[in-house]
Amino acid sequence: MAYTTAQLLDILDAEMKAAVRGDRQLLNDDRRLDNPVITKAIGPQKLSQIYAFQDFRDQIHQYQIVEGVSGIVWRECKFQGRSVRFPEIHPQLTATAEDKLRLGAAKGAVIAFWRASIAGLRLWRATNPPELIDIERVEKLIEKAEWADVEATRDELYLLLCWGNPKESYYAWAYPDSGCDRIIATLQTPSGIKV
Repeated sequence: MAYTTAQLLDILDAEMKAAVRGDRQLLNDDRRLDNPVITKAIGPQKLSQIYAFQDFRDQIHQYQIVEGVSGIVWRECKFQGRSVRFPEIHPQLTATAEDKLRLGAAKGAVIAFWRASIAGLRLWRATNPPELIDIERVEKLIEKAEWADVEATRDELYLLLCWGNPKESYYAWAYPDSGCDRIIATLQTPSGIKV
């Protein structure tokens, strides 16, 4: 029987703690980082610990794909008395093909929560500097997105409209194959918090 998502997270947690304590190190001396300044600043032992954990995590990701073990955890977002519960990929795990379908299936609930929560708020596209955006343009972005995510502060609601690889979509380097359009709903101008 395959490990569960929760069991894999426990295993990764234990392995990360072991790596931090120095119980795990790479024994080979291959050069993985071609930056001598960073290598010297971090030190060979710490680099060995970091890469030992990364190698272990890569093995867990391969196991997930082979065994079909989901990388999804459930999260709740609350804003102005409303809440929505939706799936997301845990940062230490990877997404299976079925996980991407689950993310897409939850898009409707996330968008419904967002639409119900933005009355009276101004919409901004998270660019530098933030750009005012009208609801029609946001609706076009919603149509194109494969899945949606939301984050909230006390005064701002962030809608993330994503596509591509769920593990890469939050990083600018993955664009245009993967990415997220970020929309900020707030009374005034965005605070500058990066989501």
